[in-house]
Amino acid sequence: MTFFAVKSGAAVVLAGLVVAGLSSNGWAGIQDYEFQLVQSEIKQGNAAEIAVRLVDKRSGKAVPDAVIFAQRVDMAPDGMEMMAAPIEALPSSEPGVYRFKAQISMAGGWRLSLAAKVQGETGTLENKLVFKATP
Repeated sequence: MTFFAVKSGAAVVLAGLVVAGLSSNGWAGIQDYEFQLVQSEIKQGNAAEIAVRLVDKRSGKAVPDAVIFAQRVDMAPDGMEMMAAPIEALPSSEPGVYRFKAQISMAGGWRLSLAAKVQGETGTLENKLVFKATP
């Protein structure tokens, strides 16, 4: 085996590793993202604010510009899923943080359900986050 044959064989292997490394981001999917509560306890009231951060689980970085097209807040953790509260999106001043105003009428366990589209990804991100409302 000549030096040039070994050298070109190594070059092919190296090129394959580089291509595999570069294309690994292409394997990312909607499962690589999640919403996280900024606070797990929310003060109850007619204008309770709930903030969530959308995070890329691979890097831990916040993800801005997602399109949240469904949101619901209910008392499912306390066995009262039928008790849903009005909720509306609020503007946010921090990229990757999404805020909502909800009428949290009583203390206890509440669940925030979100559905969103993440820029550059196919599929729908759906998360259910549980928080505690305090008096």
